Amino acid sequence: MKVGFITLGCDKNTVDSERYLAQLADRGAEYTDDLADAEVIVINTCGFIDAAKKESLDAIVEAGRMKDDGRCQAVVAVGCMVQRHKEELAEALPEVDLFLGSSEMDRLLPELEARGLIEDQPVAHPGVRLFTGDVRHIRYLKVSEGCDHGCAFCAIPLMRGKHRSFALDEVVREAQLLEAQGAREVNLVAQDLAHYGRDRRDGFTLPELLESLVRETGIPWLRMLYLYSSGITPRLLEVVARESRILPYLDMPMQHASDSVLARMRRPERQRTIRDRVRTIRDVVPDIAIRTTCIVGFPGESDEDFQQLMGFLEEIQFERVGAFTYSPQEGTRAAEMPDDVPESVKRERLERLMELQRQVTAERYERFVGRTARAMVDRIVDGEAQARTVWQADDVDGVTLLDGAEALAPGTIVDAVIEGIEDDVDFRATLLRVVDRAVTTVAPRVRALPVVGASIGSFGR
Repeated sequence: MKVGFITLGCDKNTVDSERYLAQLADRGAEYTDDLADAEVIVINTCGFIDAAKKESLDAIVEAGRMKDDGRCQAVVAVGCMVQRHKEELAEALPEVDLFLGSSEMDRLLPELEARGLIEDQPVAHPGVRLFTGDVRHIRYLKVSEGCDHGCAFCAIPLMRGKHRSFALDEVVREAQLLEAQGAREVNLVAQDLAHYGRDRRDGFTLPELLESLVRETGIPWLRMLYLYSSGITPRLLEVVARESRILPYLDMPMQHASDSVLARMRRPERQRTIRDRVRTIRDVVPDIAIRTTCIVGFPGESDEDFQQLMGFLEEIQFERVGAFTYSPQEGTRAAEMPDDVPESVKRERLERLMELQRQVTAERYERFVGRTARAMVDRIVDGEAQARTVWQADDVDGVTLLDGAEALAPGTIVDAVIEGIEDDVDFRATLLRVVDRAVTTVAPRVRALPVVGASIGSFGR
């Protein structure tokens, strides 16, 4: 059987899809990235916000058309959106053969086996993960599942359940597998990475996990994505400052800067604690890049609240910011609040916020011009090497263009002199398109020149 996967939503879904595909390969299935050639199409859905739900529905409908017109024998919808809306989806989409929520994935193999689509006995042993992307050296490693936070706007605990950390030795073994598959950068992901290990009795938390990954793998770059600021401890910062293979980068979502909005959101931080935490982080790791996330248009957000958010972003000078407009999610506390900010106001606020952050990000980048930084080549496009510095996460923080480096293989790490920042001439058009989907991010381009004669190594920032 040839199986095709459509993975939507966050990087945690990418990890899940690679695990599901490994299970299918163990039963004789063959992965294909050509959906027209697939006999089974699996859509791993996202249900985080309305725009993500629409994208998932569109993908399911398109897979249903391929089932009618092509080789496809079965369409399977899995994941977060299915977890929350399974009955409604089954009624509305009869062309789908199987719906499995996030908590039901142990039924995937038995259900496909019952339909005669996979072997009833293992025929191969591909490992825990089977690579599905187009850049093999960048991989994601999920260290826990679920979330214990009670943010008023978020349905993730309803879809993924309570927080459960995976055993440290299991995480390390999976990292070693990714390294054996060619990973040069591994991004650690979770709903709250800083919460890792607090639910276990073995005493291992995130600092111990990081130290184990450094000690027991040779992966050059280890990046942390999505940590609540309350969990960023002195011990964690000490490890980041000490270990050169742990990149000076933190994805720390704050969601807002008005204390009244933060209180209604049921967020654990307030403006003062966020400010103090950022100051501490930069004191301990001076060249660190901090990425954050903001929501505009939350119920009750006044003009004054929004101005506090804008003033805070201008004061703190985050290196990166992603933002989205609020949309009520069924079953959350915020869905019971009146959605009293007009959509036109939400869009206008989002555009203003991202225009401000565009300027801030450009200024933050400028401080690196003339300096030497480590960069990893990701791909060669039209004879040009596209790379990222240690301060740029894959897919969300733009690219670094390496002049005269087109002969370097993807995954190569090289020292490069930052020559300048290229303004994104398509920024406004892109912003307007993305605003229609309610999510946007600032991602400028960096121009750099590899250092002549510099060593190209496997380690270091």
